[in-house]
Amino acid sequence: MLGEEICLLVPINQERGLLMTIEDIKRNDGGTALMLANEAVVRGALEADVKIVAFYPGSPTSEILDSFSDLIDHFGDYKMHISANEKVALETVAGASMAGQRSFTSMKSVGMNVASDSMYSIGYTGLNAGCVALIADDPHAHSSQSEQDGRYFGEIAYVPMLEPASAQEALDMTKWAFEISEKHKTLVIMRTTTRVNHQRGMVKLGELNRTPFKKNRWQDVKDQYFTVGSIARALKAKMLQRTEAIQKDFEKSKFNTIVPGSGNVGILTAGVCYLHVKEAMKNLEIELPVFKLGTLFPLPEKKLAEFIKTLSTLIVVEELTPYLEKHIAAIAQTANVTLNIIGKRTGHFSEMLEYNVPIVEKTLALVLDKKTSLDYDSIVHRANRLKSILPERPPIFCPGCPHRGTLWAFRQALQQLRIRDKIVFNNDIGCYSMAFLPPNEFSDSMLAMGASLGVSAGMEMALEDKVIAMVGDSTLYHAALPGIVNLIHHNSNVTLFVLDNAVTAMTGQQFNPNSPFNAGGHPARKINMEKMFEALGADSITIIDPYETRECITPIKNAIEAQGFNVIIAKRECALYGDRLKKQAGQKIVPSENVKETCRGIYACIKEFYCPAIIIDETDHKMMIQQDLCDGCLECRQACPIDAPRHVEVD
Repeated sequence: MLGEEICLLVPINQERGLLMTIEDIKRNDGGTALMLANEAVVRGALEADVKIVAFYPGSPTSEILDSFSDLIDHFGDYKMHISANEKVALETVAGASMAGQRSFTSMKSVGMNVASDSMYSIGYTGLNAGCVALIADDPHAHSSQSEQDGRYFGEIAYVPMLEPASAQEALDMTKWAFEISEKHKTLVIMRTTTRVNHQRGMVKLGELNRTPFKKNRWQDVKDQYFTVGSIARALKAKMLQRTEAIQKDFEKSKFNTIVPGSGNVGILTAGVCYLHVKEAMKNLEIELPVFKLGTLFPLPEKKLAEFIKTLSTLIVVEELTPYLEKHIAAIAQTANVTLNIIGKRTGHFSEMLEYNVPIVEKTLALVLDKKTSLDYDSIVHRANRLKSILPERPPIFCPGCPHRGTLWAFRQALQQLRIRDKIVFNNDIGCYSMAFLPPNEFSDSMLAMGASLGVSAGMEMALEDKVIAMVGDSTLYHAALPGIVNLIHHNSNVTLFVLDNAVTAMTGQQFNPNSPFNAGGHPARKINMEKMFEALGADSITIIDPYETRECITPIKNAIEAQGFNVIIAKRECALYGDRLKKQAGQKIVPSENVKETCRGIYACIKEFYCPAIIIDETDHKMMIQQDLCDGCLECRQACPIDAPRHVEVD
């Protein structure tokens, strides 16, 4: 099944337009298509006739949300919410399932942390119509604050969990997940990793047998979905019985594949590591028996026991924690007590970062006493030597990003107040997380979405310093509101920045409760942020425009000096989103230029702004604006003491 596929691992932050193959997802010809695994998941859900979907955006799953949003008007037979957070999204699809509609959600692994409160109860109550939740782990922490291993969610919640290795499996497994869910009346989790989500492969399309959307009557589908006390104890017994029944199904699953090979050394693996194993064995010109696992919980223990029975050594290839290694060690206690298990606990593999072909090949070569196909260590050494002579290029904000102006004005305010060393700054999750990098070098803490408010509550009680927090508009509605209510209720002396850029910018400009639109660009009710803070009892609410950067300094100083809970709302849309709106309206994006006759080479724009559109002209050593990158925001003019930058004159 996987042997004939073409699988390409693509960079994880390509432009959205390059990744979308919407027309292929629409097709109903039963042919093949080159698809991102995220897109294949969408196609699989549509082939399963999903009716209600809900998401909060998060990399590496954002393309799933985007695809459903782009397709909603084409199909017109499913409903969709872009939810305030992952917990609401999971509860939305659970409610839809209870009401008899097939439903689907996806989220990054830390999103399941938010949703897990309800997820554990759903494991007890069960559901009705097929309900699938995809969670994506992020080894290497490409776009996450941790490398957490989401495989344990299935086991501790008694919820079946699957893991695809390729785009084709992503499609097929999504469809199968709905069948499992409906047969056993349970939520089913699909676990992926970044390199599966952002992998392209040839996918064989199935039939799109879509049916019209029709609301049900509760009397026709009703059941009881609550768990507490004696009811919870009774449900636990049923949950254990359900797990046994699912395990029997998984023993026969086609997704648990034994690839034949020679010798008494075998490999156990799953997900993208299976693809690394295949390529590593090809490089070494060996064919070991491989157990390619597709069901992470419950494990097909009988099939695994049969596989290891005649082996002398088993190499377990898995990223992150030794989840499979520990389970196979327990199975080996009865199936093959002398089995030599090679993995993380023997020091052959790390619990850190992503794996790749060289990592896997080097371990296989070591165990089998073979020579690797390439001298990978010397290649890495040479690459590191070349890297050492390159200038550092830390991530920076996009040209025209309003956060650049807000943070510049914040720095000026602190300098004028002479309190830079007398504040504590608690940051949050979003593009503005980059505030810890030069030239700003803020951020004393950054834990999880909305955590800046809770952390600020503790620090405000414990420190004599001024406490300042920052959240984006999406984070505000995702997880910050309880912390804000807590601070206001306790008369806390905290200043809060809210960066109102109209969309969830970091994950691709998706809409949120601060937007007047929902999925597909359909109208939605925008929450009035200022009235909300007023109703909550904020001591002051100040609106600033980051593009009028100099004019922001005094209001920021006033809010910082004021006692009580004071809010600064920096209101300006995400530059990429704003450009899109301008293009849709037929408006020109007028770039800026540096007037060389005025410019004195002070370099304030370069030293203090770090805009990628600004460079130094080597012919005269003055600032030059690359007009193909410039967004025309003129924030750089605000930083220039002599106003040298200006808009280019256009006809």
